[in-house]
Amino acid sequence: MNKKLNASLLQEVIHEAYEKCKDDKGGANASYIPYLANIPSGLFGISVCLANGQIVEVGDTSYVFGIESISKVPTALLVMEQSGPHAVLEKIGADATGLPFNSIMAILLEKDHPSTPLVNSGAISACSMVQPTGDADKKWAAITDFLTALCGSKLTLIDELYKSESDTNFNNKSIAWLLKNYGRIYDDPDLSLDLYTRQCSMGVTARQLSIAGGTIACDGINPITKAQVFKAGLAPHIVSLIATVGFYEHTGDWLYTSGIPAKTGVGGGILGVLPGVMGIAAFAPPLDGAGNSVKAQKAIKYITNKLGINIFGHNHYEIE
Repeated sequence: MNKKLNASLLQEVIHEAYEKCKDDKGGANASYIPYLANIPSGLFGISVCLANGQIVEVGDTSYVFGIESISKVPTALLVMEQSGPHAVLEKIGADATGLPFNSIMAILLEKDHPSTPLVNSGAISACSMVQPTGDADKKWAAITDFLTALCGSKLTLIDELYKSESDTNFNNKSIAWLLKNYGRIYDDPDLSLDLYTRQCSMGVTARQLSIAGGTIACDGINPITKAQVFKAGLAPHIVSLIATVGFYEHTGDWLYTSGIPAKTGVGGGILGVLPGVMGIAAFAPPLDGAGNSVKAQKAIKYITNKLGINIFGHNHYEIE
């Protein structure tokens, strides 16, 4: 059965989701990073980028917030683009840890691999794989240029967030050197950790994230700029990673109830991808106990369930 999606229908459903979720008082801002603790908790926005380039949005979709762990998605894609998907599988892995995103125990349990580039250990390892090896400036340029292409516009480093992250990343320092001990980091550990910290401190909007999701949904072609950002064959690999561990230890519950692969960040953002159809993003700072935005996930689930969107279903979607 074909389902028809158009901007008018999406606008109606997105506004419904916004109204139903905007007054939710659940969760709390991330407190372990001082910058994030001070973001106004009432901010809330939803943006959808369809495969044909139409954007439908409501709320605070132009507010710039910390991309945080959502940045793991573009860096994993960049490494696949530079070195191929097999290199990521061989050097990092593609399995969910079933543990929190910053778990050191996960490395000890699976010392042969950091498990996946979408948790902290694997993301630091991925940063170490970005080319060229040993050149921090050129590696950073590769990361930021790729982010710009994926989102269709330039992102800016939030200096205050970067300082806040750098001053509190003791756990990640331990992760970086433990990876070095197991031979699973492929450049200088401190350089790789700094790249990871900087990428997490980039400022992004919900609109930019929805375009990034739309680019993944369109097999690497940005729906707005029409540029081929990455090789088409990489899209299924990154979507599989997002589906496997995008909500960390609650990923199974998320997929069961939402039907759409999505990646979260403790800055309050969520990025979802429905291949061939759309990218969706929502932003609200208060988080649940696993570090996922309370309002953003409720809004996306409302939208996908109301529209009958589910990556595991047999429906085909026509964009009007």
